[in-house]
Amino acid sequence: MAVFSAVLPLSFFPAVSAAADPQVCAACHGPGGNSINPVMPSIAGQPAQFISMQLYQFREGNRKDPQMTPMAANLSNPDMNQLAAFFSAQKPVPAAHKTSPENVDTGRALTRKFNCVQCHGPDLMGQQHIPRLAGQQFDYLRTQLRGFKAQTRADLDGNMSAAAQALSDKDVEVLSDYLSGLPLP
Repeated sequence: MAVFSAVLPLSFFPAVSAAADPQVCAACHGPGGNSINPVMPSIAGQPAQFISMQLYQFREGNRKDPQMTPMAANLSNPDMNQLAAFFSAQKPVPAAHKTSPENVDTGRALTRKFNCVQCHGPDLMGQQHIPRLAGQQFDYLRTQLRGFKAQTRADLDGNMSAAAQALSDKDVEVLSDYLSGLPLP
């Protein structure tokens, strides 16, 4: 009876493939999806739809990365959804980055000028298929903004590439600094 009661609850959860093991993701994205590597994004607390969409983009070759493309290659749609559900439920820890005082007001103004708050939300916490920017790794944010501007970073609907065209190199630095230092609720 004890064996039956211990095994029964497991039968109610769908099988997770080895490819969908969150511990594999932790090697790069940190414990619980909170990256400690400045070039790797934190995925804890990101919207589930965003996570699954990015995994799909990597798997299908629409977004390319030497590490993520092979990691996503063997994920099924249910695997992607399970990973997305797991990481979206994790508590995000903000990057250790502190915004330079001179970039606080300028960064806030740039998020309004370039409509960041329109899509990413008023607190830049992301929504649906749009990522949380607040508290994200500085180097990662800067690299992604530069990629959107150069049109070398995949963009689902073209909105980010279009928005990034107007950014100066200084704007990219200020925005990355500001966004990375934003506190999380």
